[in-house]
Amino acid sequence: MNQIGENLFYQKFDNGLKAFVLPKKNFNKVYAIYSTKYGSIDSEFVVPATGERLKVPEGIAHFLEHKMFEMPYGNVFDKFAELGTSSNAYTNYTSTTYLFSATSAFEENLKLLLEFVETPYFTKESVEKEKGIITQELRMYEDDPEWQVMLNLLRALYHKHPVREDIGGTVDSIQKIDVDTLYKCYNTFYHPSNMVIFVTGAVEPDQVFEIIMEHEEKKNLPPQDEIIRIYPEEPNTVNMPHIDVKLSVSRPLFLLGFKDADVGYDGTELLKKEITLNLLLEVIFGKSSPVYEKLYEEGLIDDRFGFSYEGQRDYGFCTIGGETKDPGKLKDELVNSLNEVKVKGLNEEDFERVKKKFLGDFIQGFDSLEFIANSFVSYYHRNINIFDFPETLKRITFEEANCRLYEFFDFNRMAVSTVYPKEKE
Repeated sequence: MNQIGENLFYQKFDNGLKAFVLPKKNFNKVYAIYSTKYGSIDSEFVVPATGERLKVPEGIAHFLEHKMFEMPYGNVFDKFAELGTSSNAYTNYTSTTYLFSATSAFEENLKLLLEFVETPYFTKESVEKEKGIITQELRMYEDDPEWQVMLNLLRALYHKHPVREDIGGTVDSIQKIDVDTLYKCYNTFYHPSNMVIFVTGAVEPDQVFEIIMEHEEKKNLPPQDEIIRIYPEEPNTVNMPHIDVKLSVSRPLFLLGFKDADVGYDGTELLKKEITLNLLLEVIFGKSSPVYEKLYEEGLIDDRFGFSYEGQRDYGFCTIGGETKDPGKLKDELVNSLNEVKVKGLNEEDFERVKKKFLGDFIQGFDSLEFIANSFVSYYHRNINIFDFPETLKRITFEEANCRLYEFFDFNRMAVSTVYPKEKE
């Protein structure tokens, strides 16, 4: 049992697959995730089986996620629906995750999850058909202001790193995807050694491990060496100071971002940096801060104003912004606020209050199976144990936070993305 009173059970299988179970007996449902450490940024790598260095089209991880739901007998979504089960999947920059949530037929659901994620079925005809579906999806996102403001910010911050590319790829890049490349990516990244299963809710750990063991033994796959992923050399500077576009919006959308130059590590060190930067953002721009109050009163922001930091081994960035009537004025106010806090330093009382809030929010999160499962897996792929959060948070000192404030919020590593309304014709 860990310090927040949860029991976590773990088993590693002969093929390298790791499974974790966190029983929550007071729930009447089960939430299960099968996730691979394979996201949109993994577009260049060495195929472990052959040593071949491969550069694949952008968007292939997302394309593969779509294709995995097709089986020789039809669509897996339909099978889950027959069991009265909600199922889904998502691809982000660093991972692809398949999940289900069910109140009954747990064994059948888990077997189905294992079966379809471990059964690639790609035909030339179905791949061509999928290109049409994803092309439509990409065109829809081209007109999505919130997606574009974020994508353009990353393109402004990053010169070469694939985090600057759309997770879904481009209309041109997905035309280059073929059956052979899909199988190469699948066999590399969907090997059990690169994957994790996490189950939480009304379950018995022994039952979960038994179902997985039985399934994996039939496959009889040997473990795989660690995958060599290749990323371009990324300068610490930003690619361009701002990107502006015009789309169908009633009011401008604005995002200001900072690029993290302190990268190259994961584990507890990364967790500490991530918590520290989120603490800083909350202290400076949170709803109880003087900055938020001032911007809100001036009508420069509304309730949708937000901020976050995303930290991975090879990149990190923060975003601050939302909808505004005056992007230029909002930018000046945010920069002035940061300058001011850099001169004065943080308020220690606010810092300690926000630390308590973070701990409370984290503990409260364990009332949600979705939060537990998705957070666990997100941390796991970064070599972080989710249960290290409270202790790591506690260890962050006021002095360390002030140091991080000066290091991270460097205006030479800042960029801005704005979506303006189109002129009326």
